[in-house]
Amino acid sequence: MSTGKMMDLEGFRKAQRADGPATILAIGTATPLNMIEQSSYPDFYFRITNSDHMTQLKEKFKRICGKSMIRKRHMYLTEEILKENPNVCAYEAPSLDARQDMAVVEVPRLGKEAAVKAIKEWGQPTSKITHLIFCSTSGIDMPGADYQLCKLLGLPSSVKRVMLYQQGCFAGGTVLRIAKDLAENNRGARVLIVCSEITTVTFRGPSDTHLDNLVGQALFGDGAAAVIVGADPLPEIEKPSFQLLWTAQTILPDSEGAIEGHLREVGLTFHLRDDVAGLISNNIEKALVEAFGQFNISDWNELFWIAHPGGPAILNQVESKLQLDTKRMRATRQVLSEYGNLSSACVLFILDEMRKASAEKGCPTTGEGLDMGVLFGFGPGLTVETVVLKSVPVLP
Repeated sequence: MSTGKMMDLEGFRKAQRADGPATILAIGTATPLNMIEQSSYPDFYFRITNSDHMTQLKEKFKRICGKSMIRKRHMYLTEEILKENPNVCAYEAPSLDARQDMAVVEVPRLGKEAAVKAIKEWGQPTSKITHLIFCSTSGIDMPGADYQLCKLLGLPSSVKRVMLYQQGCFAGGTVLRIAKDLAENNRGARVLIVCSEITTVTFRGPSDTHLDNLVGQALFGDGAAAVIVGADPLPEIEKPSFQLLWTAQTILPDSEGAIEGHLREVGLTFHLRDDVAGLISNNIEKALVEAFGQFNISDWNELFWIAHPGGPAILNQVESKLQLDTKRMRATRQVLSEYGNLSSACVLFILDEMRKASAEKGCPTTGEGLDMGVLFGFGPGLTVETVVLKSVPVLP
């Protein structure tokens, strides 16, 4: 090949790549209409699962709910649905078909609700969306929820799709990492991210031999979040709220079996080791040093924080280990209180909460007045996703 043709090829490659960093251009969230108060949930849960005779276990569950720092959650599963599906209420009864029948419809439907809000905020037609990343722990089907969402939204048939199943709670960071690479390596790309999570596959009655099941029943809620990511925002049209500067994924040492999920005839079962909070808090500073050493930042209170709220113990131990000001976890604790643990969608809800609170408080930047921030996703593996964020000026 001649030198001239080689130069043309190099120019072609450069022309495909964006000039600036990936940015978050819009966020939308959605939850089922059915809302449950955490204070009354133990009575409902033991009644609907025909477990009121397990009095000691019920008292234990009340204590878990009381310490959860959750005020309310949203759930697709209503009392009527559960009464129609008694096997879903049992601890170990074949029920995967019923769970899947609900999830394959509800997961893309809830995802559409969040996506419509994000697209409206973005202000561009759906024909401008070039890529779709859909993430869910529920509703494995072919064609998948990504395909169904394309139909529901009327996306172009040429949209490039990525479907992520069974990633768990760290995947809110995963989808941002993938979207960053897509946006920066495809000039003009506009990536729609949708994380839609419902508890139809994990809800089940109590067991006195599987106590970590009770923790899951006390923490998880249903919700979907949609984010549009793109580089080189169009002036006066697109309004970025955060830049995505750097990403990483790592498996923590000595963490095998710390968080596991297994799909069985009875649905998706979760298993947690007692030392999850300690594993995360003991390894988180190493992740911060790797991420922010390149930016000459070593004071973790200089950062705004979006941390997956796997539970209050994780947040408490991270705060203690890093000597964080309690204000740093404000947005995270707010989302945990109002929605519970939303798995992959949770950190995206927190991003939305932070930028909205920044505007309401009159902060100069979307990071509640701070310039740089970190997003952490924690989940099975034990896997940690790290995303370095830069806030932008708050628009009037």
